[in-house]
Amino acid sequence: MIKTLRKLALVLGLAPPLVCAYPAYDLLMPNGSQLHLVGSIHMGTKAMSPLPVTLMERLKQADGIIVEVDISKPVNFNNRNDYPHLSERLSESEYLELTKISQQLKLDIKHIATESGWQAALVLQNAQAQQFGLQGDYGIDYQVIQAANQYDIQIIELEGAQKQLDLLEQLPNNGMPLLQDSLMHWQDNEQLMQTMIGWWQNQHPNNQPLSLPYGMEGDLYDLMVANRNRQWVQQLLALPKGEYVVVVGALHLFGEHNLLQLLKENTGVTGYDNATPL
Repeated sequence: MIKTLRKLALVLGLAPPLVCAYPAYDLLMPNGSQLHLVGSIHMGTKAMSPLPVTLMERLKQADGIIVEVDISKPVNFNNRNDYPHLSERLSESEYLELTKISQQLKLDIKHIATESGWQAALVLQNAQAQQFGLQGDYGIDYQVIQAANQYDIQIIELEGAQKQLDLLEQLPNNGMPLLQDSLMHWQDNEQLMQTMIGWWQNQHPNNQPLSLPYGMEGDLYDLMVANRNRQWVQQLLALPKGEYVVVVGALHLFGEHNLLQLLKENTGVTGYDNATPL
């Protein structure tokens, strides 16, 4: 459904071409602010470092760097692990899939068996990324934040770590829908990572429409993506006039109620790239 809507948006001219050799869009806001909106991958490969020269130039010129969370800050995290065993919370087929995936990842299932659903999902996703050779130090977010600190550029958080943890805690049934979605779309997520790595590593997307092979759907998508996009739009609209580099997960730039679409709906004169009207 999400992929179909993305293609429709491209046909209707609602999704602009990319402006550089990595997934990014330039936007002109109603108050004259310029946003360089970058689709990030939170973990990366060594080949993704250093950042592209074009992006570094934009960072140095920016009045502020906007990220979901400043991951250079310490995070206080209370890890509760007294939930019923996952074999009791998943269906028989789901638990069988979890066992299979854990074996592929060489992960002892007992380490996540009594975690919340969302914690177990994040452990699996992190292990999957590491299996692809991805590391947090090479993630686009981390590198952008390091550059901002190096050049003394203001860092603005859209959420912050605690707000993201609060969001995960709000997931129904202690986050089991996120784990079930991860299990159901495990292979799709592998393709998703390969696609995003390709955008940054060697398959330069200049002026090419992009699409992703997978995205969440339903209530989970609304909570984890769409609702956050709506909040971010209001924050971006409230920024004082200036030039900003905005770095968010690439999934937020695609699908229903994506950040680009919502910015269009909430502004009258927003433009992309050469200020072509939306």
